[in-house]
Amino acid sequence: MAIKPSDLFKKQNQGMPGIVLPSKEISAQEKKELEAEKIILEEERIYREGVVSVKDLISPAALAVTPTFLKLGDKFLRTLFVISYPRYIAVGWFAPIINLSVTLDISMFFYPVKANIILKQLRNKVGALEAQILSDREKGAPRDPIRETALRDIEKLRDDLTQGVEHFFQFGLYVTLYANSKEELDNLTGDIESLFGSRLVFSKKVLYQAEQGFNSTLPLGNDELMIGFNMNSSPVASSFPFISSELTSDEGILYGINRHNNSLILFDRFSLQNANTVVFATSGAGKSYAIKLEVLRTLMFGTDVLVIDPEREYKHLCDAVGGTYINISLSSESKINPFDLPRPMGEQKTADIIRGSVITIKGLIRLMLGKLTHQEDSIIDRALLETYAKKDITSDSDLTKAEAPIMQDFQDVLEGMEGGADLSLRLKKYTQGTFAGLFNSPTNVDTKNQLVVFSVRDLEDELRPMAIYMIVNYIWNVVRSELKRRILIIDEAWWLMQNEDSAKFIYALVKRCRKYYLGVTNITQDVNDFLLSPYGQAIVNNSALQLLMRQSPAAIDLVQKTFLLTEGEKYLLLECGVGEGIFFAGDKHAAIKVVASYTEDQLITSDPRQILEIEEAKREFDRSMAARKEE
Repeated sequence: MAIKPSDLFKKQNQGMPGIVLPSKEISAQEKKELEAEKIILEEERIYREGVVSVKDLISPAALAVTPTFLKLGDKFLRTLFVISYPRYIAVGWFAPIINLSVTLDISMFFYPVKANIILKQLRNKVGALEAQILSDREKGAPRDPIRETALRDIEKLRDDLTQGVEHFFQFGLYVTLYANSKEELDNLTGDIESLFGSRLVFSKKVLYQAEQGFNSTLPLGNDELMIGFNMNSSPVASSFPFISSELTSDEGILYGINRHNNSLILFDRFSLQNANTVVFATSGAGKSYAIKLEVLRTLMFGTDVLVIDPEREYKHLCDAVGGTYINISLSSESKINPFDLPRPMGEQKTADIIRGSVITIKGLIRLMLGKLTHQEDSIIDRALLETYAKKDITSDSDLTKAEAPIMQDFQDVLEGMEGGADLSLRLKKYTQGTFAGLFNSPTNVDTKNQLVVFSVRDLEDELRPMAIYMIVNYIWNVVRSELKRRILIIDEAWWLMQNEDSAKFIYALVKRCRKYYLGVTNITQDVNDFLLSPYGQAIVNNSALQLLMRQSPAAIDLVQKTFLLTEGEKYLLLECGVGEGIFFAGDKHAAIKVVASYTEDQLITSDPRQILEIEEAKREFDRSMAARKEE
């Protein structure tokens, strides 16, 4: 039966769409329903076109394909593939590329090959090599070490495959690089190829397969390049990319828990090229808590610890372990004389000791008097030498019996020198004025204890840099007088970074302390003040241990640049909790969480609420003990 086109229409019939049915006549009601259905279908089509899917969100605005690279949005991409490996390859050879602070996509494809196929090919290869070696021997030709080495390797591989010790794979390794410009992409490509080449691993850039290379490194599992290298299990395993830094050693103290794998971070700071440490963190991030925990555990190994405490945070710990707590202030009975001299060690000459002390005291005088002219600097230099000479301290003197001068002696010498009257007048406030109680007395403090804490909390802000400078100089004299394993902790070291002389002194101390078995720890919450100092970066470079904890957004870019952090490490420092951060030890680093036992926590806590609870518990205990005695 012939059917006119006008008599055909599509309608769902018994759940089957698109069936063509004949119709003689359509009622007005059915026409209305069809029109309404068409409108609904068109509206749904328009709606679906406007819906934003996940693909719409992650897809780039545009993609340009060239023979050697892709341009994905505003990024330039290029894929490298490995074509050859050396005869021997070390475990972790891929780590320098993985840890590079650039954006990379890495894909590895493993294609297992049946052992019987490989064994058959290896048997044929062995036969050919043995025949060639035998032929060379019969001809009297010199031995070929390349063939003999290949024969030994193949025989060992045959044994391992037969015994099931090894398996065989075709291994494909692809790396896609990201850059912001073509020039940056070319430079990055050269760097990656150099890193591969330094391990005798040879790679090539994709050519007319840029899109296939990019697709092969997407998290889809599609190998569109299909470039493999025959390898057995051991070298394939050495390329495994997920490497977790281990900072566990046989000796040392527990710094914390490795957040990557929950292993212990045990380390001895004196086992590195130097024992210096820098700690950067915002207020409340747990930096003082971590260092006090290190102090407590270090004391158990017999190491002496000296601390400069600006906020009286170490008082409770010092009392608990029987340490010496020295309060340095204008009204305090504890005094330090900046003119003290160290005892000579070994073949050290007395003249060199006096000369070094004069240079150090000149730095303190600059802090006290402000900027000096060249003429004033020369006058002070001459006056300091005469001040020591006034006390019979010369190059021929016995420093063990010498009595060091004080600031008043120096002022008296200045008054009697030509051009020194003005300097003497400016110095009077430190000898007879409001600041007379700090620098103008002989030393009466005792540092013969395993833990010695110098508190500068009660000092005015104007005097703090000078006092810390004077204390560090005194400690340096003590260190040079007796060779012993010690740690010096300078809390809030940014005070010293604000002035060039004090910053230079700390840098010289950090650089020289290794020879005297001393490790210096610089702690600061003001990262910008510390790192922007001309000597801040040098101090970081001369500190083998570094602890970074939570950072402020204002300082994170400077910290990232200084410590060459990846983007992931940068955001870790912005978002980590109290007591968490990144621990650097030499070339290794790992995410750390500082942990303490209950007893340790009670001794080192800086939380005011917790300290009040502990003090209240002590008072309650004292009251109960007193009540028992009365009974």
